[in-house]
Amino acid sequence: MSTVVLTGSSGFIGGYVVQELLDKGYNVIGVDNFSKYGKISHSYDSHPNYRLVEGDACDVDLMADLLEDADHLIAGAAMIGGISYFHTYAYDLLATNERIIASTCDAAIRVFPKGKLKKVTYLSSSMVFESTTHWPSIEGDERAVPPPLSSYGFQKLSVEYFARAAWDQYKIPYTILRPFNCVGIGERRASGDVEIMSGNVSLAMSHVVPDLVQKILKDQDPLHILGDGSQVRCYTYGGDLARGIVMSLDHSEATNEDFNISTPVSTSVLELSEVIWKKIKGNDAEMRIVNDEAFEYDVKRRIPNVDKARDLLGFEATTSLDDMLDEVIPWIKQAIVDGNI
Repeated sequence: MSTVVLTGSSGFIGGYVVQELLDKGYNVIGVDNFSKYGKISHSYDSHPNYRLVEGDACDVDLMADLLEDADHLIAGAAMIGGISYFHTYAYDLLATNERIIASTCDAAIRVFPKGKLKKVTYLSSSMVFESTTHWPSIEGDERAVPPPLSSYGFQKLSVEYFARAAWDQYKIPYTILRPFNCVGIGERRASGDVEIMSGNVSLAMSHVVPDLVQKILKDQDPLHILGDGSQVRCYTYGGDLARGIVMSLDHSEATNEDFNISTPVSTSVLELSEVIWKKIKGNDAEMRIVNDEAFEYDVKRRIPNVDKARDLLGFEATTSLDDMLDEVIPWIKQAIVDGNI
């Protein structure tokens, strides 16, 4: 049975990945310092094949010790948040995430010659394509288009350079995976979030799905959306994303490759608003919109080409936006009651 070390295991995406790993029979060692949400519990905490280590991915000695008996390392730890998070923590995102990825690579470089560690899987971001002027974005575009303007996007591009440089110099095999707009349950307001008002409602992590859901659940009328609503995203279910990540671990075609992991189905913010409104309010309720000023790095389009993941890995994101919302809306409703959003 293979052992996987996953940094950022208690994060939003990490929770989906841990569950998928356990379902597929892996032993999992999760590493998290609880800096974003504080300590939270998960359904798999008592699973016999799961061990959670409270620690910092910047601790090279700790990471090297954990990797001694590991077959895989998934580098998922990072400061990450929505669009307001990019602006509020522009320097901290860049500095902290560079320290995390450098320390993670240092630990892998130290352990790899001992022979058990097979590969490092790096979680990047669709934001590496932030400055593109053509769509859909295909693997390789990230090095052909201008670099990202946001510090977050630039740092995620840096993660990919770390991956390739560790291979070039130390021959550590890698896979780079780029999630696009993950949607699911388990995300909550981070302990470091600042209050940013959108109309009479404080933004929920500035991720568009939870923000719109909570505004409509709180009866905001007219509904405030950032920008003109024409921004296009491809909303990918957390369970699908986790399936793609785990699928890539031992796949022969994934070694030293990069993949966009996403649905190809694009939806504008205005279309998303209408879908959520109807699910919560019904078809007969009139939706009125107010357009708030967009943030500087609110990219107009994020649309991936997903052919490579399909053709080489056999991966396709199959969960529809309707099905995602049917799961997410009740969860956010309860999170509002619990005071987590």
